[in-house]
Amino acid sequence: MINLPLTKCKLRPLHPDDAASIAKYGNNTQIADNMRDRFPSPYQKEHADFFISSVLSPENKDMVNAIEINGEAAGVISLLLKDDVHRLSAEIGYWLGEEHWGKGIATEAVKAITDYAFENTDLVRIYGIVFQNNRASATVLENAGYRFEGTQRKAIYKNGVVLDALVYAMVK
Repeated sequence: MINLPLTKCKLRPLHPDDAASIAKYGNNTQIADNMRDRFPSPYQKEHADFFISSVLSPENKDMVNAIEINGEAAGVISLLLKDDVHRLSAEIGYWLGEEHWGKGIATEAVKAITDYAFENTDLVRIYGIVFQNNRASATVLENAGYRFEGTQRKAIYKNGVVLDALVYAMVK
């Protein structure tokens, strides 16, 4: 379990009582438009309850954490652990409530969870996949030290549009 107090935020485990704030911040089409389809829109409290219960399930092996700001969960950051020949890799994913955008919070969280993972796990590679039209997320990864590896052409279908996927990674 990660519990990292940082300068602009805190990374900590999700708790069932985070559901209301996760739903409040997650209920934003600008967030949903840049997430996988399993991220619901509109995002209701029952969606947050289900998400948190799945994260807290003993079967979950991924590192999923709240991004806490001013005492409430204002976003989520996770490392989705891969398996088989990719078992030393993880995919990073994150979202943050809109009122906290542009303040360096996501960059701080990405740096912190990446450093934590490289220091405390066997992971040797962490990568992020960014929709081509999400420049802000690409900037977060770049500012956190991730390197652009390439473009997966026409790899994403979201809201009726085919998009490229931009791949960023950091290696140990």
